[in-house]
Amino acid sequence: MLSRFMSGSIRNLEREYSCTVRLLDDTEYTCTIQRDAKGQYLFDLICHHLNLLEKDYFGIRYVDPDKQRHWLDFTKSIAKQMKSQPPFTMCLRVKFYPPEPAVLKEEITRYLVFLQIKRDLYHGRLLCKTSDAAVLAAHILQAEIGNYDPGKHPEGYSSKFQFFPKHSEKLERRIADIHKTELIGQTPETSERNFLQKAQMLETYGVDPHPCKDVSGNPAFLAFTPFGFVVLQGNRRVHFLKWNEVTKLKFEGKTFHIYASQREDEKIILTYFAPTPEACKHLWKCGVENQAFYKLEKSSQVRTVSSSNLFFKGSRFRYSGRVAKEVMEQSAKIKREPPEIHRAGLVPSRSCPSITHGPRLSSVPRTRRRAVHISIMEGLESLRDSAHSTPVRSVSHGESFIPRSRSQVTDASERTAVISDEAYSPSDSVLPTPVAEHTIELAASRQINGAPCSIEEEKESEAGTPIHGEGGDFGVDGRSALEGAGGDSALSEVEQVNKFVLSVLRLLLVTIGLLFVLLLLLIILTESDLDIAFLRDIRQTPEFEQFHYEYFCPLRRWFACKLRWVGGLLINK
Repeated sequence: MLSRFMSGSIRNLEREYSCTVRLLDDTEYTCTIQRDAKGQYLFDLICHHLNLLEKDYFGIRYVDPDKQRHWLDFTKSIAKQMKSQPPFTMCLRVKFYPPEPAVLKEEITRYLVFLQIKRDLYHGRLLCKTSDAAVLAAHILQAEIGNYDPGKHPEGYSSKFQFFPKHSEKLERRIADIHKTELIGQTPETSERNFLQKAQMLETYGVDPHPCKDVSGNPAFLAFTPFGFVVLQGNRRVHFLKWNEVTKLKFEGKTFHIYASQREDEKIILTYFAPTPEACKHLWKCGVENQAFYKLEKSSQVRTVSSSNLFFKGSRFRYSGRVAKEVMEQSAKIKREPPEIHRAGLVPSRSCPSITHGPRLSSVPRTRRRAVHISIMEGLESLRDSAHSTPVRSVSHGESFIPRSRSQVTDASERTAVISDEAYSPSDSVLPTPVAEHTIELAASRQINGAPCSIEEEKESEAGTPIHGEGGDFGVDGRSALEGAGGDSALSEVEQVNKFVLSVLRLLLVTIGLLFVLLLLLIILTESDLDIAFLRDIRQTPEFEQFHYEYFCPLRRWFACKLRWVGGLLINK
């Protein structure tokens, strides 16, 4: 009896596994789910835990053992998507940024988007000029520490907090001035709403950058926003295509193509090269999902998309979920008492032993959560302030490719836009360092001494597996990802020849396969005794009888003669 009980328990454990999801306030939600559970089940658990109804803007992200980021597919089994062994670690993040986050229906949704954008600002994904940076940081201070109080906030208090990868003393003083004079009396909800209104006006709002290189070998970041497709180089936006202008997204290996039509008589093709084929496929899937979410009117209009042409091995993908218009219509129907929000306190930087705060609250109930502290690399590296843009191939009525300058393919309002200035260059990025056993005590000692370490941003892979931070960070993460690309960005002549030969071989194999199928069909028509109606009708036609007696029979006798001759040679030897 005991053995049966033990064997049954073991089988139950094998059918279940543990999942840990890091939330936007750096707390963790851990649950046990069945091995065949789909992604939608886990996502519903988290949304119920957060009391979140406007959930279509969010997704679950994970990193595989090869350091490649993925969005969890809610229609497929979790275990089949994860390449590692359980327990699994993932992150809840904003997947589709609301076009107007300040007008979201519920405060809990606005607060979670606020946390995501604050994270984007800190990790360098949200670039802006110094004046905008000061206002955003001041709103964060007001939302999380309240009104300025001389007794609690000594001189230079704003320098104790890390809002950006790096900033100057002048910017710190400006942040404090705005917080002291312009935001007095604002509630956390009001400050967060004002923060969102300011953030949505920035060029890089909603940017989740993918590191690539253009055909000239220049580093670039590709991103999909609520308003369209953007290309960033250095601190500049060099390309912007609205969603209604993007006609097709395609990838082959490491090569990613964007087809667009900005005017009736003009088409453009942008080509970029990802570090790996897996990164290129992830980029393509993100583009397909974003285009469907923001461009379509109804989810019933979603179609399955193929990644390549007929003679190339490609991927097929279909976006599953509601589109932006449906989400907003559904949100307008929400009628309930606003859920209570426990806002997290602002965590100061390591250099803040003098300012004390109350216990850091979670935005969700304290269900099996822990804070993960890590050390931050001291070196911060900026993207080169490159003025190079991606060469554009333009297609006119004659379908001939003609090189054009950037000014010829973009409107005046869509030309190269400077999105940050020299005084504030948030293209720097902080790269999280994985926690090692020998560094845990050091982190704990720093916390005791009043200089807490920063919370880890994206340690989504299994424990002990180093990752590249939140993959979309500019600077260091982009540099590390692009180092893998090496010289693969611009195809060499040898690679072009190999690609052409491969295409010819594929075409030849397809042709031989079709001829073989036709030969089998011909043999069935002429030699088989199958009494099928459509075969009988074909055999009785005059054309088929003429072909049979004048061409097929002589050809069959010729083949039989040759086979007998070859057989005789083999027997004589």
